[in-house]
Amino acid sequence: MALPTKDQITEQLRAVIDPELRKNIVELGMVRSIEIHEDGRVEVVVSLTTAGCPIRSHFEQAVAKAVTDLDGVTAVGVGFDVLSDEEKGDLQKTLGRNKLPEGALAKVKNVICVSSGKGGVGKSTMTANLAAALTAEGHPSGALDCDVYGYSIPRMLGVNAKPEVNGERKILPLDSPSGVKVMSIGFFVEENAAVVWRGPMLHKAIQQFLEDVAWDELEYLLLDLPPGTGDVSMTLAQLLPQAKFIVVTTPQPAAQSVARRGAEMATKFDLEILGVIENMSGFTTPDGERFTIFGEGGGQLLADELDVPLLGKVPLSEPLREHADNGTPLVTAEPDSPASQAIRQAARGILASTPQELPVLQSVPDAAEAPPVSGIPLPVVQ
Repeated sequence: MALPTKDQITEQLRAVIDPELRKNIVELGMVRSIEIHEDGRVEVVVSLTTAGCPIRSHFEQAVAKAVTDLDGVTAVGVGFDVLSDEEKGDLQKTLGRNKLPEGALAKVKNVICVSSGKGGVGKSTMTANLAAALTAEGHPSGALDCDVYGYSIPRMLGVNAKPEVNGERKILPLDSPSGVKVMSIGFFVEENAAVVWRGPMLHKAIQQFLEDVAWDELEYLLLDLPPGTGDVSMTLAQLLPQAKFIVVTTPQPAAQSVARRGAEMATKFDLEILGVIENMSGFTTPDGERFTIFGEGGGQLLADELDVPLLGKVPLSEPLREHADNGTPLVTAEPDSPASQAIRQAARGILASTPQELPVLQSVPDAAEAPPVSGIPLPVVQ
């Protein structure tokens, strides 16, 4: 049987897509070499952006499957190396991005931006509680306060101290009582001080939080974005081409239409929107009467327009506000409350929408290897 050519293998590898950059690995220049042996063995070397790439196993399986499908291939070996700085620069130009995340973010599996079109919809409250809910579910998470002018994550997660620097000159995020790792500009300014910065300073601060903080191994890093589509949102979209977005809105049509504009910013940068969370979704009195103070249906309408799931409808809740002010997330302080249940449902929606590592099933031993049957034989009824 004839062996495949390198061109045929290269064309086959175009089916292998980088799930974060959403382009095939041939177009990205990540296929380093292809070697074809006379016995039908094929060896492919793939270049990664970082040595600790969290989706390395995805490439190994996808490349092996793509090449194995070719006639004449008897076995496939997949090796890896790391792109040089010059090659990373070329890749950045291919993607049209200013800079790829590296270093401290290499061990963060999922970066999720929590956004809204306008202020006052509870975006920061959702960020803090979602991070706490994910951590409580056994998925280590962090919260990065990117709302530089209106930072509030430290208070909501109950942390307030000056971060330390490790031996590698990386800033250590603070550990909140709920287990969430936290970083915010609020740790570096006087308490309740106003931050009066122009765009370039904002860009530099956000870039430092992404690259110079020792986040270590996190499954989720939630970014609390400022309202609207200003400098910070555009900076994050450029620095984090693999990030995903969650849009927070209230049920009223005015908030829904403004949130739609925020979602348009994500789509312009080709970023994935995981879903919509509707906050302040009705208020239920102690005797069971329900009032739709901020209207009804805006979250579902926005989700339908964006063709994404409605991850949760969080009711208007005084305890949710009180626990945010006290630095004790409601999802951990009162896990059975209606608002906590809605936020935990949204967290489970995030888990369902992001790749999870599944345990490898062990093969069932052959019948010949099964242990002998013991016991007393029973007579057979004729």
